[in-house]
This record gives sequence, C-alpha cells and structure tokens, in this order.
Amino acid sequence: MMTFAPDEIRLLIGRKRWNELKARLARFEPADLASIMSQCAPGDQVLLYRALPPDLAADTFGFLEDDQQKALLKQFNEQETRTLLAELSPDDRTELFEEMPPGTVRRLMELLSSEDRREALMLLGYPEGSVGRLMSPDFATVRPEWTVREAIHHLRAHASESETLNVLYVVDPDGTLLDEIRLRRLVVAAPDVKISDLMNHQCTALSAFDHEDEAVRLMKQTGYYSLPVTDSARRLLGIVTADDVLDVAVEGATDDFHKGGGVQPLETHVLKASFGAMYGRRVGWLVVLVFINIFTGAGIARHAELIESVVALVFFLPLLVDSGGNAGSQAATIIIRAMALGEVTLADYGKVLWRELRVSLGLGVTMAAAVFVVARWRAGPDVAQVVGISMTCVVALGSLIGMSLPFVLQRMKLDPAAACAPLVTSLADIIGVLTYLGIASALLGAA
Repeated sequence: MMTFAPDEIRLLIGRKRWNELKARLARFEPADLASIMSQCAPGDQVLLYRALPPDLAADTFGFLEDDQQKALLKQFNEQETRTLLAELSPDDRTELFEEMPPGTVRRLMELLSSEDRREALMLLGYPEGSVGRLMSPDFATVRPEWTVREAIHHLRAHASESETLNVLYVVDPDGTLLDEIRLRRLVVAAPDVKISDLMNHQCTALSAFDHEDEAVRLMKQTGYYSLPVTDSARRLLGIVTADDVLDVAVEGATDDFHKGGGVQPLETHVLKASFGAMYGRRVGWLVVLVFINIFTGAGIARHAELIESVVALVFFLPLLVDSGGNAGSQAATIIIRAMALGEVTLADYGKVLWRELRVSLGLGVTMAAAVFVVARWRAGPDVAQVVGISMTCVVALGSLIGMSLPFVLQRMKLDPAAACAPLVTSLADIIGVLTYLGIASALLGAA
C-alpha cells in the first residue's frame, strides 16, 4: 500500500506545488485518500479535497467520518457543494442528509438538480433505518423478450447509469421484477438466446419498508453483492449493495458492543470526543447500578451476625458473586447474538430455558467441585458444603437471569442488547449474595 505522510503534504502545500500534489493524490484509492485526509489539519484537508477530480473527490468524501464531512462542508463554497452533491451516489447523499440538521438539509436540497432533488426526497421519505433509505435507484435492467446480444448492447450503452453490473434485473414494461441474472450467465450464453430462457424465477427481493437489518441478514444468507428492493406491487425501486450493508452491519455491531458495556455509542473518534460526551455516555448506567447494588449491601447487612460468627464465609463471597455474574454475562451474550441472527424468537423461550437450565446446572456442579476442595482446606467441611451448594445455585441462577433478560426486553419492545453485562452482573450479584448467605444461614444454624 502506498503511503503519503502528512509532512509531505504540508511541504507540497507550503511550496504551492499543486500539480505535483494532484499527481500524487491521483494514485490513491478513495479509502486511502480518506485515511490520508483524516491525518491532516482541517485547513489542509480542504486543500487536499480541492486537488482531487470531482468524481474521485465524491468517492473519497463517502469514506470520511461524519464529523469530517460536516467540517469540510462548512469550508466549501456554493459551487463546490453543488458539485459534490451531484457527484455523490444517491445512497451516500441520503446518508449525508440523515446526519444534517433539517435547516442544512433544506439548503443543500436547493443546490440539487430537479431530478436529484426528487430522487433525494423519495429516499428520505422512507422510515429511518429502512431499506428504502439505504437503496440506490441506479441499477441495470433487461427485458425477458430480448436476446443476449440485445441485452449486452443495452448494457454497454447504459453502463454508467448503474451502480453495479454484477447482477441484471429482468423487468416487464411496468417495471415489475421478474427475475435476476448474474452477469456471468449472460456473458457465457449464446448471443441469440433469449433472456427468458436464462430465467429461473428464484429472485429474492427486499421491501423498501424492511428494516435495514433484514438486508444484512438476507445478504449474508444469499452471498450476493446486491439485492433488489421492490414496492408492495413488486415493482423494482432500487438495489442495496454490499458496501452499504457492510456499513449497517459494522454500525449495528458497534452499537451492540457499546450497549453490552453499558455505554452509549460515541458519534465521533474517541480521541476527538469531548469530556462532556465521554462523561455523559457513561454516567447513566453507572448511577443506575449504584442504586441497584444497594440491595447487595442490604443482603449482607441482614446476615451480619452470621458473618461475624463464621468469618470464613467472607473469603468466598467475591468468588461466588463473580461466578454468577460471569455465567449470566455469557448466557446473555449467546442469546443476544442468537436474536440478532434470527435464530431465536420469543416463542423459543421455553426451549431455551430448559436447555440453559441443564447447561447451567452442569457448569455450576463443575465449579462447585473445584471450589469445594479449596473451601474444605481453607475453612473446613461445613463451610465447604455451603460454598459448594451455593456455587451450583448461584451459577444456575445467574445464567437463567442472563438468558431471560433479553427475552424480557424484547417482549417489552426494547433492544435486547440493552441487557448489558453491567446490568446482568449486578442482578446476579444481588441474587448471589442473598442465595449464598441464605444457604449458609440454613445449614450453619444461624439467623
């Protein structure tokens, strides 16, 4: 991979060697150019952008982070903004508008041609997070009555109008989707073969109102580079390509990762995030968990006399509650992932519960056997018996809590990923403390 150090850029800009700068930049791919720009000062970024040809500049703009895009737009004059919007692909333009305030979007809309404006309004008219917002209206179509020769001639004449030519869509005169054909099949077929003879009527399509997660699932299932998007009458509206779906998948995985840690996702690079942003996205769950964990302290206080009489119980308290929390986090992670992939639904709760109960008891017994040996050596057989039984119960209960919480949240129409590790761990801690001290109280004969 070629490199272009920020110092080299500053040197060329400082000496105003624009032709050399343009020649150097033209050798890079858009993704590499975006990476180079991100390492430069804001003033140099706009100069770099202006050194690129319009089509390469628009492609590079699409790879920039949201905050970088906004910063560049503020430095553009009206003609530069108009050129950028005209060169952006419809789906990239829609993504840009989604990140802008309404007033800014209205101003940018006025810079579009009438055709591009109608196209942008159409895409923005679909619900946020829907496939309609994600799709591109630039695709290649052929007719079933055409021969392969006619279809190839048509594609050569209109290739620049399509975002991808990997897949061709067969439509009738009304635009109804009939089938899809891989370009490879078209190329290897005899010139006089009709398109209808190549059709197998096994085309898989998305609805414009499907959630974008459905596009991720379907593309993973089919392995296709692009998927057609239709309306309720199966008229072809656009296509969703792999690069757009990959962005959705990465964003979804990032959101789930943050939620799993009880953190709201950052909207910018972590090194550029302000103190307020970092603080505000972490403090919420931490404060909530403070109040939740008060119950843990209350459980310990209730058994203060027992703890005073058998001090050795305290030695194993952290081990037990941590084991329950860890088991719960594992179970929650497995279920949340299964829900995201569509492997598990609310109707499967009973099956999952029975399976998790058996697995968690097995895990608990295994861990109990290990801790029993340590407890017997450290505190004697009576405490070892309490610790062993408690370990089995705590691990089983923690696992069931972690497994059940995503189902509860989904039932409440909330994001199952909100069953984050800190919440599961805190609930498991409370149950673990109460269970451990309750068993100790019963077996050791103290209240």
